[in-house]
Amino acid sequence: MPELLLELFSEEIPARMQARGAEDLARVVSTALAPVIEDAPRSFHGPRRVALVATLRAEVTTAAKEERGPRVGAPEQALAGFLKKHGAAREALVERGGFWVLDKPGESVTARELIAREMPKVIRGFSWPKSMRWGTGGGFTWVRPLQRILCQLDGEVVRFDLRNGEDDAHGLASGDLSEGHRVMAPGAFSAPSFASYEAELRRRRVILDAAERMKIIEDGLNALAAAEGVAVVPDRGLLEEVAGLVEWPVPLLGRIDDAFMDLPPELMRTTMRVNQRYFAMVKPDGSAAPVFGVVANIAASDGGKALVVGNERVLRARLSDARFFWDQDRKQALEDFLPKLDEVVFHAKLGTQGQRVARLERLARWLAPLIGADADLAARAARLAKADLASGMVGEFPELQGVMGRYYAKAGDEDSRVAEAIGTQYRPLGPGDAVPAEPVAVAVALADKLDTLTGFFAADERPTGSGDPFALRRAALGVIRIIRENGLRLRLADAFAEAFFGFPQAVGVSPSPEFGMAVAQEKLNASWRAPAGSAHPPMVAAFAAGLVDFLAERLRVQLRAEGARHDVVAAAFGAGAEDDLVRLLARADALKALVESDTGANLLAAYKRAANILRIEEKKDGPHAGPVDPALLAAPEEQALAAALDAAEPAATAALAAEDFAGAMAALAALRAPLDAFFERVTVNDPDAELRRNRLRLLSRLRTAMDAVADFSKIEG
Repeated sequence: MPELLLELFSEEIPARMQARGAEDLARVVSTALAPVIEDAPRSFHGPRRVALVATLRAEVTTAAKEERGPRVGAPEQALAGFLKKHGAAREALVERGGFWVLDKPGESVTARELIAREMPKVIRGFSWPKSMRWGTGGGFTWVRPLQRILCQLDGEVVRFDLRNGEDDAHGLASGDLSEGHRVMAPGAFSAPSFASYEAELRRRRVILDAAERMKIIEDGLNALAAAEGVAVVPDRGLLEEVAGLVEWPVPLLGRIDDAFMDLPPELMRTTMRVNQRYFAMVKPDGSAAPVFGVVANIAASDGGKALVVGNERVLRARLSDARFFWDQDRKQALEDFLPKLDEVVFHAKLGTQGQRVARLERLARWLAPLIGADADLAARAARLAKADLASGMVGEFPELQGVMGRYYAKAGDEDSRVAEAIGTQYRPLGPGDAVPAEPVAVAVALADKLDTLTGFFAADERPTGSGDPFALRRAALGVIRIIRENGLRLRLADAFAEAFFGFPQAVGVSPSPEFGMAVAQEKLNASWRAPAGSAHPPMVAAFAAGLVDFLAERLRVQLRAEGARHDVVAAAFGAGAEDDLVRLLARADALKALVESDTGANLLAAYKRAANILRIEEKKDGPHAGPVDPALLAAPEEQALAAALDAAEPAATAALAAEDFAGAMAALAALRAPLDAFFERVTVNDPDAELRRNRLRLLSRLRTAMDAVADFSKIEG
């Protein structure tokens, strides 16, 4: 089958855009050439090119199809538009079912014709995160100036150009030429196939496959590090970025001046990574090694010695700048930075960072006794947590916020728990990041995330399906992980309400354009009622419940990702308002154990049978709630079921109150035998209306008793 080779060759493409650009190219080409595509294209990317290779069918015949147009009697304009769209004459239309219909016969199309027709539209319409125009005139844009278009089908050029009306698109047209390494092998070349194209690129010092470039870099740096008795600090993101900066990677090893080895290792690592794309290395004991990895894009004749010397000189300058900020910041206490935060806006609707510090201090003090932390230390850590935002170092390297605060707190002789809390306040930063475990650190990290969620939800800046600009989903997952992994018993509704009252705008507890409380308003508009026993005003209780719902949804997503049964999770959540995650998860675990047992499976089947009967009968003359009349329990089986419920209900209620969820499930399991016997020998819809009503009430009582433990209607099976 014919082989399509396409390469779009340009000036240097930003590394962060290359992989997505290659994926998008493969996707849009697959769509445009769908009639002839045989297999999914393989895409490639590098600093100066995105390319793909695909196997096509030489020619296909499309199936005949019917295009339905406007209704008969529709305005002439609609009919004219339909004819223009399909390039047809009115005589070709037939009336069918009250509509004008165009029968389009199948047509034969060759791969070459389709490529020539569709590829200009694909390239002109291709979307990059950021594009540019260049030269004079012309509206064609690309990520960087596009220089060549290689497009061949079985070694022969497919001819097309990018002209569009008066826009000549810089004269760009398809051809058979590509280029190798800019320095080591300049000049154009042609290749009749993908295999020869890839081989010729390699001969001209270009590794086409990004994964291969990454492996060369990784293996080379690891070998250089091992020879020095050190190890490379793993950094997948940096590895991918550097692979997008070089076409012929040559790993080299440089040395760090001893005068800088007393700087914090995180500072050195960030300086090297952010400014120079260097790889940091560590000694076997985990301390910073006095060497770094750098990747050249050229195989120098001197083995890279001059390149290493030049990079060492650049790094000395970078580390000298870092030392200046390090020394300057330590000339004052961490607390002395706080006044500057009053001038830093956190968010237009939520005040300054200084105001946020006051909220965090208040909230951390409230949380501390609930999680076993010292209240004074938690408040102190929260007060200092954001101080480093006003430091010179964090101004230069925002990535180090919290990290530098911990160092400055230690330098100021703050309690070690305070320093640790400052350093871990943003954790977890991702799925693989550890959560804080020390109680003071937990209090500060929770306060930070609860304040963020509360503020942005109150300001109606909630996540949408298309975006989450303030990372609120990540904050919610952080709260969930901290609570789960530390086993914290925390009433989230109370915590969110307390966080809400930290905002000056909360005084009066009424919605406003600036501080919308949209979640609360939606709930109240739906006649929502605060949970029984809520000590908060209805608006605040509704607002807090909305945030608990948000966390509950994130927890459901997390549990499903961990492989939990989604229906069991939904059933545990459906048992009623619950804002204690530890208790909720214990309920879900006990429910899972029940429904996966033989007894639980049979009990579930009987429950669903009872629920279905009630659903049908309640449509006729329900509801059938109310007390069961013992005098009307005529059959021994219904008497046995009523007796079993008399025993199971209080036992389950007591077990739930004691948070013995396994015990509650065991109490329900005792209902299986009498319930099976009831359905086997008792007719619910008895001709006697009194007996029927009483038996439906008995089933309603059963449903209510089981729903108090979990919403069994949501369990599949």
